[in-house]
Amino acid sequence: MGLISILINVFNYVGIVAFAASGAFKAYEKGLDILGGIVLGSSVALAGGIIRDVLLGVFPPTNIVYLPYPITAILASIIAYVFYPLFSRFREAVLYADAIGLGTFSAIGAEVAYQHGLNVLGIVLMAAITAAGGGVVRDVLAGEIPVIFRRDIYATVAMLGGVVYVLLRPFISGEADVLITALSVIIIRFVILMRGLDKSYVTIRITWRMGRRREALERGR
Repeated sequence: MGLISILINVFNYVGIVAFAASGAFKAYEKGLDILGGIVLGSSVALAGGIIRDVLLGVFPPTNIVYLPYPITAILASIIAYVFYPLFSRFREAVLYADAIGLGTFSAIGAEVAYQHGLNVLGIVLMAAITAAGGGVVRDVLAGEIPVIFRRDIYATVAMLGGVVYVLLRPFISGEADVLITALSVIIIRFVILMRGLDKSYVTIRITWRMGRRREALERGR
């Protein structure tokens, strides 16, 4: 195994641990028991890849077959849940670890999509689903509107990873394209976190004049 493969694997496991921890934190804060912590934590870490594989026709999904992934997710979820009072003090560090996972999952999702012959749009979508799909599942299970629908910059960065991969692929082969894609997304996410841009979002709303007049009339009553 070369250095690039080792780095990608390390980043991948860092992401699994960080994603699982975020789900376990959510379960603890919602008052769920430890089983809830395992379910939410494992969902964040594994669901994105599972959804991607199901859409691509990969059965059974890699995140279920390759045991080190679910075992790591379950153990990380348990530890994060049990030691929540301690680890919650280091949420910022977890966010940066999460950024590593975001970049790696996005790059891997793009590569898998490319290997299955998807077009540019498919590659970008699979990158986003792999990286952000687990967070959506977590929020739905926790009874919340998914964060990416309220602050979409997270999923946008994951999609950008797919774009970077598509641009790199014709010029760089092997695993180097995956590593460069992952590093690009990680750096962008780091900058976003350092500048506090993760708390911002863009909302576009269109209100028709007729609707405004109707509202004014109703208020006048």
